[in-house]
Amino acid sequence: MADRRNFLKHLSAAGLVGYLPNLLLPQTVKAKPPAREGISDKIWGCLLHLGTNMWLDYMPEDKPEIGFDPFLRFDEEVWKASVDKMVDQGLNLIIIDLADGIQYESHPELPVKNAWSPDKLRIELDRLRKMGLEPIPKLNFSACHDAWMGVYSRMVSTRKYYEVCRDLITEVCDIFNTPRLFHLGMDEENAGNQWNYNYVVIRQRDLWWGDLYFLIGEVEKHGSRPWIWADYAWHYPEIFYKKMPKSVIQSNWYYEESFDEKTAKKEWVNALKAYEDLEKNGYDQIPTGSSFFNHDENMLGTVKHAKKCIANERL
Repeated sequence: MADRRNFLKHLSAAGLVGYLPNLLLPQTVKAKPPAREGISDKIWGCLLHLGTNMWLDYMPEDKPEIGFDPFLRFDEEVWKASVDKMVDQGLNLIIIDLADGIQYESHPELPVKNAWSPDKLRIELDRLRKMGLEPIPKLNFSACHDAWMGVYSRMVSTRKYYEVCRDLITEVCDIFNTPRLFHLGMDEENAGNQWNYNYVVIRQRDLWWGDLYFLIGEVEKHGSRPWIWADYAWHYPEIFYKKMPKSVIQSNWYYEESFDEKTAKKEWVNALKAYEDLEKNGYDQIPTGSSFFNHDENMLGTVKHAKKCIANERL
């Protein structure tokens, strides 16, 4: 509490205290939807991207697939096939990374060309729900992954930035009809992951925490539960477990093959250990696996590891 009070004093002196949330106590979580027949009541979900401008702030000639594109890179047939496959495999939740793929009414300057209208998204969300998939929004506010915010990605931690973030969260919560969860991203905000950017932004110490608290507050104000990537805990565990509210769901991510600390790659041990550390500190977790590093067994390994080291009521 002492650290939080000092932070509030600094913000008050800067005239920004009005932008902070009334939160940071454990929040009541809305009841989970009824389990679909034949599967457990756990979340089995997949992250799909509508907007993709998050990896670089320009278009490189050698890797255009990760560069900033002023046009929506989206194939509706691939989307529908992916969703059908999710339902066929028994998944029950879909996280949609919106980025600049939506024609925001609050900020029409943000969307790329051919972005979806809010009405089109609402129709698709209704279709997904009827298919048995719970749609969850994601807006990544990490300064490493916010190229989608356009000019505002260069205004981080300013009064205007807070206004824009508030507007977007409010509009997205309305479009999704008060989603049970809201993913805020907040991963990889460090120099190593921005070495090839044109414009590098890194929030540190109380500034990072203050902005996170603001975003958490905006989400909770609309009745949703905040959800973030947990990699901050890899690098600053003591600070993380002291300051991170238990109301925030944590997604640790580990995409390697070995789930044994003795055989895991040295640079990934902290990421692997984070599952157990989050459990020891009482956080609810949604573990995350991927084929990003071409390890076909990672998803199954993630499930087995999570069941072994995370208490059922927090998994």
